[in-house]
Amino acid sequence: MFSYFTVKIYIRNKDDSRYMSMIEVTRDVKNPLLSRREITCTFKGLAGKLKRLEAAEMISKQFNLEGKIVIPINLKNDTGRPLLSGTFYVYEDEKLAKEHLKAAVFKRLEKAKAVPPKEGEAKPAEEKKEETK
Repeated sequence: MFSYFTVKIYIRNKDDSRYMSMIEVTRDVKNPLLSRREITCTFKGLAGKLKRLEAAEMISKQFNLEGKIVIPINLKNDTGRPLLSGTFYVYEDEKLAKEHLKAAVFKRLEKAKAVPPKEGEAKPAEEKKEETK
């Protein structure tokens, strides 16, 4: 039911430096009642450097979850240590995930996926406000 192991993964940060991290799975449980897999793990050395979508991508690569939906539920930094604890839910179907989880979770993920506009470009919402004045 529980599996404990450690894997070394290298990721690239925006400033093109490499950080070695270790993923330590503390809990990996299949929840048949809610038809999902619940993974809790610790990322060593990545506190404050890892984003939710990057963490979900690392988990999907680690467990070979291609075609499944990995949703980061909670990422928490440890005080005074470079440890990041994360909880992820893995669903087979996106429709089932939307039934079980709050809409705010999906809005947060969509907001993180959206590409921010460049400095020279105005946001579409700002352009609409300027036109109406």
